[in-house]
Amino acid sequence: MVLRPWHPIPIVDCGEPLLPLPATLLRLEPHPYVAVGAPYGPGQCPFQLRQGVLHRLLQAQDRLQQHQPSWRLAIMDGWRPLAVQRHMVTRAIAEQCRIQGVDPDVASPQLAAIEAVVGRFWAPPSDDPDAPPPHSTGAAVDLTLATASGGELAMGGAIDAIGAVSEPDHYAQSALMSPEGPEAQWHNRRLLLQSAMASVGFCQHPNEWWHFSWGDQLWAWRGGHRHACYGRVDT
Repeated sequence: MVLRPWHPIPIVDCGEPLLPLPATLLRLEPHPYVAVGAPYGPGQCPFQLRQGVLHRLLQAQDRLQQHQPSWRLAIMDGWRPLAVQRHMVTRAIAEQCRIQGVDPDVASPQLAAIEAVVGRFWAPPSDDPDAPPPHSTGAAVDLTLATASGGELAMGGAIDAIGAVSEPDHYAQSALMSPEGPEAQWHNRRLLLQSAMASVGFCQHPNEWWHFSWGDQLWAWRGGHRHACYGRVDT
């Protein structure tokens, strides 16, 4: 397993339950992982998060609407069972192999390079309870911005895209050079999402404009906290 810099941080799980998203938070459906056959078990819904995370998401939406009253948060993914994490990592590697013409079943430098790139965006599906993937804790959420009617706003790159376009500040330089261009619009929307989430304590994944968490090891590492509040949930 590839260790992340936050894995040594201890987990002291506070025991909060997973709860479904309230109706005031938009769900992006059909859920893309369900649509491709990810192995969710009976009663395993991706639109669940820890109670404290949901509370902060509602606060973040309030902060967003102070700046853009007609916009809302749109949730793509929340809690993710370990089996789903494993399935989606394998799928992401296979897709990059297909694009690059690499055999995913034969060890090679090209395959290793693909696995390394995919690993920047997908956490390893570790069985180690001391190193859980962020989404398996119910602390992490993938989200974007939408209009009041539910239409997704363009952010300059799709959720789960593999590559530099997914980095939060990817369009920063382009926005400076062309403040009236589409890149500036995408950059400003990413900044607004980041600001709304950070204002209530969420931390952002360094490689993903859409991924935020509160209470997991990544959050503790980025925020200088002594321990994480949430460990893996297997229910």
